Amino acid sequence: MTSHDEGRADEEPPGPDVPSPEPEPGAEPEPEAAAARRGPAWLIVGVVAATLLICCCSAVVGLALSWSAGLLDSR
Repeated sequence: MTSHDEGRADEEPPGPDVPSPEPEPGAEPEPEAAAARRGPAWLIVGVVAATLLICCCSAVVGLALSWSAGLLDSR
């Protein structure tokens, strides 16, 4: 063992600020990485679906109120 190698066992492992190595092209992504990318996509889909549901329900309620008030009668 040389003086250069002393203390290597005492070094800390790389922390979260150290980027992980890039995967090889064509390699399967790690399950955690794939799940991390799917999370925000499902969140966006959920927000869009909720927005469309609220918009359609408010349109139906508006038409129902207009019809009950007689605003849609063509007399």
